[in-house]
Amino acid sequence: MTGDSPIDETLFALIAQDIEAKGYSIRPTALADALANNLFNHQQGIEADKFEEAGIGRGGEYLKNEFVRTDAISWITNGSEAGRDWLTWTANLQSFLNRRLFLGLFSFESHFAHYGPGDYYKRHYDAFKGEANRVLSIVVYFNRAWSASDGGELVLYQDNVDKEGIKVMPLLGTIVTFLSEEFPHEVLAAKRDRYSIAGWFRVNTSIAAKVDPPR
Repeated sequence: MTGDSPIDETLFALIAQDIEAKGYSIRPTALADALANNLFNHQQGIEADKFEEAGIGRGGEYLKNEFVRTDAISWITNGSEAGRDWLTWTANLQSFLNRRLFLGLFSFESHFAHYGPGDYYKRHYDAFKGEANRVLSIVVYFNRAWSASDGGELVLYQDNVDKEGIKVMPLLGTIVTFLSEEFPHEVLAAKRDRYSIAGWFRVNTSIAAKVDPPR
């Protein structure tokens, strides 16, 4: 990987402190420039037919629902330099958080997301209590010169009764992490093309012949 080392324990420690204190972390423009730019350039180079309409659920329960979300996604693998660099960085974060917070994070999955003008993702949870699947969510943004008038903010709610939430502008390099079961959230409609990665750290729920995670 070029540029800054993917092992940034100062940043990882700040994320861990945030999660321990509040259950979520918002770190504006914190991802190393070299990695953020490499990922953005790679996403821009992905052909349109490699993106699919996003849906809800996993494996055989995967459904498309335009009432809930209208973005398009492309799953990230280690088949590119950018993908490998990203997966190395998240593996180092996973290892650090397991040491510091004893979360038992076992696996990770993520995808590039593209929100075109008017696209959105309605209020939802990334995981449901008691299902022991996704434990920690992470979102990273790749948008330069974004303003409030462009829309497309992530809104992170404290609980089901929270009506206002915390708005996060999707600026290049901003990192958001939060406990998947604890925080409902949504993406407001964007007025211009909006690029990001969404990912989830999971615990091991494999049993017998059923291997986790399916996709």
